[in-house]
Amino acid sequence: MARTGGPTGPTLAIVAREARVSVPTASKVVNGREDVAPETRRRVTEALDRLGYVRRPRAAAGRPSSLVDVVLHSLDSSWSGAVLHGVEAAAAEAGLEIVVSAGLTRTRGYGPGRGRLHRLAARGSAGALFSRANLTPSQYAWLAQHRIPFVLLDPLVEPPPGVAWVGADDLGGGAAATGHLLALGHRRIAVVGGHRHRLGTAARIAGHRAALAAAGLPYRPEYERYAGFAPARARRHALELLALPEPPTAVSVCSDAMALAVYEAAAERGLRVPGDLCVVGFGDLPESRWAAPALTTVRRPLSDMAGTALRLLVALTAGDPPASLRTELATRLVVRGSTAPAPN
Repeated sequence: MARTGGPTGPTLAIVAREARVSVPTASKVVNGREDVAPETRRRVTEALDRLGYVRRPRAAAGRPSSLVDVVLHSLDSSWSGAVLHGVEAAAAEAGLEIVVSAGLTRTRGYGPGRGRLHRLAARGSAGALFSRANLTPSQYAWLAQHRIPFVLLDPLVEPPPGVAWVGADDLGGGAAATGHLLALGHRRIAVVGGHRHRLGTAARIAGHRAALAAAGLPYRPEYERYAGFAPARARRHALELLALPEPPTAVSVCSDAMALAVYEAAAERGLRVPGDLCVVGFGDLPESRWAAPALTTVRRPLSDMAGTALRLLVALTAGDPPASLRTELATRLVVRGSTAPAPN
């Protein structure tokens, strides 16, 4: 059940009457429920703002909270380890404690479930950092209604206006990966992307296409595949590419894990990396250095991105919004053993 306002504030019943809805409907809006019509949600939200209804608890004795929530899409990857490394360092620098959680929403992609948002409000966190999240409109509305500052790290889709987020220059990284292969003399260059319509993949593919166009090479749709960041699917796509009448001599892959799956496909076809097939990854996670040969890849500075996001969150909690809500850190090509000049 939704909490009402304080003794001197409006109750939920007053909000419901102002918005011309039932108390249960007003409660659904306050608690971020999905099953509310957009027009109804708008009326309730306007009533909440107009009446000054605040559900979020205050820090004790008027002191600001030293606690921030960090919500990751998972905890079982080197990607998350790099993010936590950056968050931990920035939190220590700011004198903050962090609560780390992970999980998927069951409605629309990655994001915090309603229960996690309620717990965040109940413990009075100063703010929240959501990593690789795809928040729903009702979740954005819930955070705004409860006046909880938040920052998105590496969001999956373009955030709405007014939302602070930190990402990487994936467009430049995609262009650098393909540009490196072009400089080595390759002209038959395939690309294996993640999810077709997600922010990072779209930018990396756009960079790849831009590099090909700048070199005067035609777009070849048969050389462009999407594997949803699943290594098994990337391996299957690589096998299909290698079975083409005119197979690629190089593949630019939108993640390190998928790039290593391309290694497997090459081995199944009796091909050597980089002698017969060159491979470039994306991310520069630890496994890229452990591979044989070590993987040429585009470095995304995940720890720096996470630290930047947390410092941005600290500024928002202090009422000091940045000049720009969108921050993109530079990517960098790291050349290792998986690329070589194109065969004659």
